[in-house]
Amino acid sequence: MSLRRLATTVAALLAVVLVASACGGGGDDRSSETVTLDWGEPENPLVPGNTTEQNGGDVIGALFAGLVRYDVDTARPELETAAAIDTTDNTTFTIRLEPGWTFHDGTPVTAQNYVDAWNWTAYGPNAAQAQSFMEKIQGYDEVSTEAPTARTMSGLRVVDPQTFTVTLEQPFTIFPTTLGYSAYYPLPTAFFQNQQAWEERPIGNGEYRFEARTPNQNLTLVRNDQYAGDIKPTVSRLEYRVYSELQTAYDDLVSGNLDHVKAIPSSALSGGRWRQDLGDRAHLKEGLSTTTLTFPLYDPRFADPRIRQAFSMAIDRRLIVDQLFNGVYNPMDGLATSAAEGYLPDQCGVACRFDPQRARQLLAEAGGFPGPLTLTANSDGGHDVWMQAVTNQLRQNLGIDARYTPVPSFSELRRLANSQGFTGLFRTGWIGDYPNLETFLTQLYRTGASSNDGGYSNPAVDAQLSAADQAPTREAAVAGYQQAERMILADMPVIPIYTRPILYGDSQRLVSGERNPLDRLVTTSFQLAPQD
Repeated sequence: MSLRRLATTVAALLAVVLVASACGGGGDDRSSETVTLDWGEPENPLVPGNTTEQNGGDVIGALFAGLVRYDVDTARPELETAAAIDTTDNTTFTIRLEPGWTFHDGTPVTAQNYVDAWNWTAYGPNAAQAQSFMEKIQGYDEVSTEAPTARTMSGLRVVDPQTFTVTLEQPFTIFPTTLGYSAYYPLPTAFFQNQQAWEERPIGNGEYRFEARTPNQNLTLVRNDQYAGDIKPTVSRLEYRVYSELQTAYDDLVSGNLDHVKAIPSSALSGGRWRQDLGDRAHLKEGLSTTTLTFPLYDPRFADPRIRQAFSMAIDRRLIVDQLFNGVYNPMDGLATSAAEGYLPDQCGVACRFDPQRARQLLAEAGGFPGPLTLTANSDGGHDVWMQAVTNQLRQNLGIDARYTPVPSFSELRRLANSQGFTGLFRTGWIGDYPNLETFLTQLYRTGASSNDGGYSNPAVDAQLSAADQAPTREAAVAGYQQAERMILADMPVIPIYTRPILYGDSQRLVSGERNPLDRLVTTSFQLAPQD
C-alpha cells in the first residue's frame, strides 16, 4: 500500500503560524502560554496497548507518534514514523522507519521498540484492552492466553534497527491503514524496565512530553522540542482539565475559562445556540463517531432477536435528532458513518425505522419482556437528555417499565462493561480507529473482540469478516465487510441510534485548535491568537 506524507498539511499549518507571528508584532511570544482542554479521567494508565477510549486516547495521541497518521480533515492515512510499508502478498509486510526519531528520554526509536510493544499488548497475562488488535499476527494464539506457551509472536522479526517485518496468519488487505491506531505505537526500554514508574511518568516519542498529573483534576504536557515530525507544535503547554459535566466545560469555554471543548452539549445545539455563542470558533466536520445502545446478551432476557428488533423499532431517531440536537446529528441506518470507506446507506433496513405498531407485535410474538428494563449511560458525557428521551419512548411505545439509571462517570460505565455488570441496555459509542468500515465491525462484533461489550457471537459473522480480510483487493474487502455488516444487523446485538459529526469549540485565545474525523486532538494545530 502506498501512503504519502504530509507536505500539503505542513504548508497549510506553517501558513497559520506565519500569519499569527506577523500579526503579533513586537516580539510577542504567546507560545509560552498554556492551552486548556476539557477532559475526563481515562479508564487505564496511559499505555497505548491498554487504551481504547477517547480520554486516554487524546493524551496518548500527543505523547506518541505512530507509523501512520490520519489527515486532519479527511482522515486519509499518511506515513509518519514509517519511511515505507511494503508487501507483495498482503500477508508479510516490511516496515522501514524514518531515522532521527527519539523518545522523550533521548533514546532512539528502533524497530525493536515496535516489536516489544506489540508483543506486550498481545501477551495474555498483561490483559491489555487492545490485545485483539494483534490477533492477526502469526503466533498470536501462543502468547495471548492466560497461560501462554510463548512470550513473543513468531510473526514479528527485527531485521535491523530501522526495519522489521510483520507476518500475518492470513492476508489482511487494509493492514497498512490500521497502523495509525494507538495500539501500534512503540514503547521505550524504560517501560519494560519499570512499568509502574513509567505509568506514573509516561515516556513517548510524540510532540508533547508528560509534565504532571493530579488524578480527577488535571494533566499537563509540555512541548517536545526534539520532536522529529514534519509539523512542529508551537504551544508550549497543554493542560487537560477534568470535568464531570460537559455543560460545565462548555460554559467555561463561552466565559473564557477554557480554550477547547471536544463536544457540544445538546442544550447548546438546540436552536443553533452554539453557533451564536462561538461564531467562527464553532467547528463541525464529517466524522467517524457512532452512538448505539448495546444489549447485554449475557442476560437471557435479551436472547430473542425479536425483542431486540422491537426495542429498535420503538425508537424515533429522527425526532430525537431534530428536537434534541437541532438536526445536526444523523439517525443511524447501519453500523458505520458516511465518512467511512465502505459505508452503504440503509444497511439496517426496517429494523432501524420507527414503527411502534410492528414493534409491539414483535414484542408480543416473543412473549413480552419481563421488566423492568434499565437503560444506563454516563452523565459526565452529556447523555442524560437523549437517554431519558429514549427511555420515555420505549415506555410509551411498548408499554414496558423502562427506567433510566445513569452512572456518574465514564470510568464507572467502563467498569460495568468490563465486568458484564449491566442488567439492561447501556450506551456505547465508537469512534473509528481508522477510516474504513472494518473498524466498525471487527473490534465490536467478532467473538471475543476487545470492545465486544455485549458478548455477541456469531460464527458465520466471524467467518465473513475473515473472508473480507483476505480479499485480494481493497474493493473486494470492502464488499465483504458490507456483507458482514448486514449479517450483524440481522441479529441486532445493538440498537443504532445516531451518528454525529465532529463538533467542538475553541476560545477567543485560539487561532486554531483542530480535531480530526476520528475525533482525536491534533495538538500540532493549536495556535494562540496574537496579542495586540
